[in-house]
Amino acid sequence: MRLNKYIGESGFCSRREADQLIFERRVTLNGQIAEVGAQFETDDEVLIDGQPLRARPQKAGRKHVYIALNKPVGITCTSESDVAGNIVDFVGHQQRIFPIGRLDKDSEGLILLTSNGDIVNQILRSENNHQKEYLVGVNKAVTDAFLTGMARGVLVRGEMTKPCRTSKLARFGFRIVLTQGLNRQIRLMADAFGYRVNQLRRVRIDNVKLGLLKPGQWRNLTDVELKGLLPGHKDW
Repeated sequence: MRLNKYIGESGFCSRREADQLIFERRVTLNGQIAEVGAQFETDDEVLIDGQPLRARPQKAGRKHVYIALNKPVGITCTSESDVAGNIVDFVGHQQRIFPIGRLDKDSEGLILLTSNGDIVNQILRSENNHQKEYLVGVNKAVTDAFLTGMARGVLVRGEMTKPCRTSKLARFGFRIVLTQGLNRQIRLMADAFGYRVNQLRRVRIDNVKLGLLKPGQWRNLTDVELKGLLPGHKDW
């Protein structure tokens, strides 16, 4: 397979970012600086910045793929192949996967993708109260009144948002934990109080944390994470 695809499927970064690493001469193939378009074979040694890269296969015993991605700003959460910068092409996984829910194009952070369409509604259904935690940067100083108002619920497009948890992080930053996922919800909630969101990063979905994943990197979910997301569900 192409070297960029091999690097992408390892979970180190996306295929597009792998091309950039190769272009920057940070990748070696069998001791030689790799060229864009290089081919990888099974016994080849690949180093990135001098460190070994090993492909990470689907977790043994699973029927489906479940991965956590740190989505960068600019990537669109759609499986439509005609949309430039769609998340499926960005990940470049060898299996057919699609995102569970969404992060808008201007947002970044944790998003889950899977090949198992049967579990998507279970995770997204708001009455199941799956928690989603975000770190948010805004254009004005965060006040107690703003945080209290956000936590109580806000009228957004004719619908009152569910109560949520908020806390101050910095003068221009706060943390918010939602149990629903309306389109552009946090941005619209903040706008109702005269705030503009400058940065939005999702860092947790229930027991799945963004952790040390760098933008563009992904990893397989652990068994513990899957059990937390899908209690009682065994068709993995």
